[in-house]
Order: sequence, then C-alpha cells, then structure tokens
Amino acid sequence: MKVDMHFHLEEGPYSLRWLSRTLQALAASGSASDRAIAHSRAWAEDLSEQLEKRMWDGCFSEEWLDRYLDEGRARGIGLFGVVDHLYRFRECRPYYEKHMLLDDSPIGCLQQEWLNQVCVASLEEFVTFVTDAKRSRPDLRLGVEADFFEGGEAELGRILGACEWDYVIGSVHFLDGWGFDNPDTRSTFERMDPLKTYARYYDLLGQACRSGLFDLIAHPDNLKAFGFRPADEKELLPLYRRAAEELVLAGAATEINTGLAYRYPVAEPCPSPLFLSVLAEHNVPITLSSDAHYPDDIGRLLDEASAAALKAGYREWTVFEGRKARTVPIAESSKSRI
Repeated sequence: MKVDMHFHLEEGPYSLRWLSRTLQALAASGSASDRAIAHSRAWAEDLSEQLEKRMWDGCFSEEWLDRYLDEGRARGIGLFGVVDHLYRFRECRPYYEKHMLLDDSPIGCLQQEWLNQVCVASLEEFVTFVTDAKRSRPDLRLGVEADFFEGGEAELGRILGACEWDYVIGSVHFLDGWGFDNPDTRSTFERMDPLKTYARYYDLLGQACRSGLFDLIAHPDNLKAFGFRPADEKELLPLYRRAAEELVLAGAATEINTGLAYRYPVAEPCPSPLFLSVLAEHNVPITLSSDAHYPDDIGRLLDEASAAALKAGYREWTVFEGRKARTVPIAESSKSRI
C-alpha cells in the first residue's frame, strides 16, 4: 500500500510567493471539467475567483481538503494523515514564546516576526474539522506535528493530552531556540561545527524519544536542509546508530519524508540513504510522507521512497489510528482494504 502520513493544509508566512504558490495549486488540482482553457481571460478570472474563495473559506474547508485527497488517490495513495504544526495555533503560542529565541538579536527579531505571521489558526477548529471530515473519508487520519523543546515536556504533554489524535509526530526544528530550517537565518550555519551541531541535534532527538510523547519522529536528519553536514557523512554513523537505538527503546516510528528532496537545497529525502540503512539494521518502524503543503505536492516522490525502503530491507509501513500502530505491506495494492 502507498501511504502518505504527513501532509499540511496550510503553512505561512503569507507572502507574494505563498499567493503565487496557492494559485499554482488551484490551477493544478480540482476537477478538470471545471477549468477554463489555460491562459485565457476566462481561465484567469476563474482562478481569481477560486483564490478568493480559498482565502474566505480558509484551509479548514472540505473543498480544500478534498483537493489533496483526490490528487493523492489518483496517485495510488490508500491512506492519508493530515497534520498541522503546533506553532500555527494561537492556543499554543505561550509554549513557543517560552522556548523560542525571541529576544532583540537579529535572529530573535526575525523569529518574532515569523511567529506573528504563522500563529494564526485555532487548534480546536483544526481538530473539529478533521474529526468531522473523517466520518465520510475512511482513508483519513488526524495527526499533529509538535516541536520538541528541552525542558518543555510537561507543558507539551498537557497540550497534546487535550485532544484525541490518531497519532502525534514529534519534530526537532529548533536548536537552543533557533529555528534552523528558516532560510532567513541559514547564515548561522557558517560559524557552526558540523559534528558538534549534529551531536546536539541528536541529543534533542533522543530526549524527544525518551519523553514518551510521540508515536512518530519526523524527518530525523532535517538539520541537513541547506546542505549542512560533514564532508564525509560516515562521520555521523555513531549518531545515526544512537538515534536508531533511541527510537527502538521508545517504541517510536520514523518516516521517509520526501519534503526536503523537492523543497530545500539539499534535494534529498529524510533520512539519507546511509541513515535509512542504519534504521533498517535496527528494525526501526517507518512510514511514508510527502510533507506536502499544497494539494499538487501530495504523494511527490513517494514511489522513489518506496523503492528505497524496499532496497534497504523494509517490507511494511507503520500507520496509526487512535494512538495505536499497525503495519501494511509496502508492495500491497493501493486499492486494498484499509
């Protein structure tokens, strides 16, 4: 079975690029019979109307969700997991304000601006919307992607415990309060030692595993987003092995996430082929994710990821429902019963 257990309905900041990318997604998805002839005046007017409707309805609308699901089903996906980043929810802002770097330094000011731009949604609205949508979409699951911060386990546990999830994804996007995958702060890497920085990253990932808060650890080497990695990746093998051991001890899964392969300069999925081989040696459960932020990206590069998993020795994906894990065969028909 082909699965996609990690996609998002929206992600700011709401720049001109975001508007352009949303228009592109609207043009590429939806019913072909409803589309006017490309590049005609009628086509432009229709897209303008679609964008206006998308803005007024917001991302928590059945029409927008079904664009993802329809595109994904057409690409052979049999099970979907929709998630949102915890930092998007106003109810969770105090958690981020406590742990992010938000001082008057250049990075702090950039991150203050970013948090103001992206923290615009309602956790309750998201959970209610997806829970209701699941009733008529049996191939849909509800998840959330929560950032792990050292020392924030108790507070995060209270936030996550207030909702009924199918699964909870833990991720490490911040090193000592710095959001390292923000392109506006990537110059920070220039003064960092790769081995020491990766050691700190995997220390946090290990703490996330040991917290017991997460069913799934996302993109377990996303520190490489802008190509930051030792010249010889094999120097990271001890850290990869330690991370695999932590995942096994925690009973947590990880994922093959193709998002970095098509959205970031590194142009490689998470985990790398070398890291994937280590995960397979340790029998770490994995699932499959495109990390799409727009409907036309759902399922992107998943066939290549499936082939990589099979080559590494995997035969099953791990999927979730009601915080319980089960497996489905990788090679099973996408139309098989879920």
